Amino acid sequence: MSDKMQHKHFSSDENHQKNELRKKILSRPERKGITGITKRWATNTLLVTALILLVIVAACTLFIVQYYRNYVVTYVSGYANESVTTFFTPYLDASDDVFNQKAKEYIDSFADESKIEVQVVDRHGKVAVSSSGFAVNERLDDMEDVIEATESATGICKWFGFNGNGEHIVSVAMVLPVNSDGEFSGAVRFITSMRGIDGQIFGFILLLLIVYIIALFFVALSGVFFIQTIVTPVRKINDTAKLIAEGNYDVRIESTGKENDEITELADSINTMISEIAVSDKLKNDFISTVSHELRTPLTAIKGWGEMLKELDGEDREISRRGTEVIINEADRLSQLVEELLDFSRMQNGNMTLRLEKIDVLAELDEAVFVFKERSKRDGIEISYNAPDIPAPMMGDPNRIKQVFVNVLDNAFKYNKHGGLVDVEAIVDGGTLTINVSDTGCGIAAEDLPNVKKKFYKANIQVRGSGIGLAVVDEIVKLHNGVFEIASELDVGTTVTIVFPIEKVEIEPVTSLIEEMMVNENEQ
Repeated sequence: MSDKMQHKHFSSDENHQKNELRKKILSRPERKGITGITKRWATNTLLVTALILLVIVAACTLFIVQYYRNYVVTYVSGYANESVTTFFTPYLDASDDVFNQKAKEYIDSFADESKIEVQVVDRHGKVAVSSSGFAVNERLDDMEDVIEATESATGICKWFGFNGNGEHIVSVAMVLPVNSDGEFSGAVRFITSMRGIDGQIFGFILLLLIVYIIALFFVALSGVFFIQTIVTPVRKINDTAKLIAEGNYDVRIESTGKENDEITELADSINTMISEIAVSDKLKNDFISTVSHELRTPLTAIKGWGEMLKELDGEDREISRRGTEVIINEADRLSQLVEELLDFSRMQNGNMTLRLEKIDVLAELDEAVFVFKERSKRDGIEISYNAPDIPAPMMGDPNRIKQVFVNVLDNAFKYNKHGGLVDVEAIVDGGTLTINVSDTGCGIAAEDLPNVKKKFYKANIQVRGSGIGLAVVDEIVKLHNGVFEIASELDVGTTVTIVFPIEKVEIEPVTSLIEEMMVNENEQ
């Protein structure tokens, strides 16, 4: 397979990929419900926020529960002290009646019986007396707090649980000292209900849940609002991108104008990109049209003269000579156009290379000007050339440098008029060579001037040319570390300035003829 066929194959693959991508973009279904960024935000940010807030609520709940439990236990435990032991110690070996009587006296003297129920357990494991005034049928086996207190080193047990009626209570049981026989002599139980405390805890938990729900609601509300400020413009951008994929370059993304944020910057950048694409697309179409015309014109001439020469059969030598010249000239035009296209392709791919060698830039300029001397006579345009008679050495590609001068001079002639002037001036200043090419042609409009060095751009479509000559010139000058500038005024003319860095040349002073005559006279 030839290189040309491979190139066409690759281009076909690239076009196929682009078409498939365009179909994929245009065939995407409309998003409905919670999808895309909103869904990711809901499943990630909102869910994580809800879990974090829930953990905070749970931690606060545990803290409140623990705080109130500790408070109640501390409050009730304050009654289980040495005064209890001191009061009952003298009656540990007394009869049951005496013990019960003293227990009743202790309960009668208890000042906080409205909040705390006091039960005195006798040596038999029965509740002898209760401050509630009701008989208690619990036995020692049913009193977990008393049993744990007997097993405790301190003789005191703090216990949470439920009584026989299912009421949540806190009990602090204190075992009395053993009697003279070393046996269990009784215990005192301080019991308080957790109903009021549980109500307060429930109220606080309910308040925390309400705060949790309100906080989550505002987080969700603000998040949805914030997400919409992103999703809505992104959807507009996506819709605009679909229109661009369809080839509509007249669309623009409406800027919210609220803030100079990333979305606004993205919208502005895309609008700028659309404008650039539209301009590039127009330039591309103009380029294709121009190149087609540039190719068609010489091909038509070559074909026409070829058919004519075929019919002449050598009868008219003058017409044959003229036809041959036309064919050669038009073939040269085609060759030049093809070379420009190849140079542009190399420039676009970054493959434009230079064959550097030591050259005299002014010598290359002399040859280019000499080539245009004949054309100046034919077109009726005067050419003026002024350059110093010294070398301007530099490392460069002689063919590319000559190409620069030929392209610039060709433009100066193409956009000039009969009887016009092309002035070429070269100035050497130290290590710099400045070449000015001025013409008295049609000039360039101010709005076109910044674009004339861009690819495909033609300020005057009436004049033949591909529109890439100056782009190639600019690239060649840059590769030689030079500067390429254009100044122009409409209907006045254009001046092209090219600056190259050159090597400094030491010029030996030449004694003038007058100085020699003066020296000879003095010697005589």
